Amino acid sequence: MTRTHPPFPPPSQPTNETPPATQTIQSLDLHPHPEGGYYQETFRHPQEIPIANGTATRSASTRIHYLLTPGSPLGAFHRNKSRTVHTLHRGRGRYVVIHADERKGGKAPVEEFVVGHDVERGEKVEWVVEGGKWKGSYLLPEKEYEDDDGEERGLLITETVEPGFAIEDHDFLSLQEMKELLTPEQVEEMAWMLRENSIEKQ
Repeated sequence: MTRTHPPFPPPSQPTNETPPATQTIQSLDLHPHPEGGYYQETFRHPQEIPIANGTATRSASTRIHYLLTPGSPLGAFHRNKSRTVHTLHRGRGRYVVIHADERKGGKAPVEEFVVGHDVERGEKVEWVVEGGKWKGSYLLPEKEYEDDDGEERGLLITETVEPGFAIEDHDFLSLQEMKELLTPEQVEEMAWMLRENSIEKQ
């Protein structure tokens, strides 16, 4: 497994954004996301479809812009019930997916990959995370997308959720759950990617 580490350490308190990141946030009318980073819903399909054995409904699909920045570089581990299709617009980052639903009596497989425009080196410009998997992400440096003053603009993607996103279908990974899914070495490597208020005191 590639060593997971934060090139842009998550700040311990709110951090002022770089001017180019601020411009993107303002241009797209983005707002702070509970996972980290910034977002704005851009589409919600008007068709409602049944889920959960017909006891509830969801929009057929929803779509958001999602931005990680040097001031908010971490998308903390979380899980959705629905499939999420990701499309890269600019920047570079690393995704870590814990396949909790594929565990067979032992620990869960972990998948890591880099998203970026260097497809010849295996970077992804589009990727899918199925529902039920824990997903975390963080910003990587990408000089190609620095502004003229050398300041990072961030990782900008679109996320399309099918069926559409609903807050009751979403939860964050806790330290205790991580310990049950991963080896102690993996927990030590990746605990920093947990949402701060989900890290239990040891």
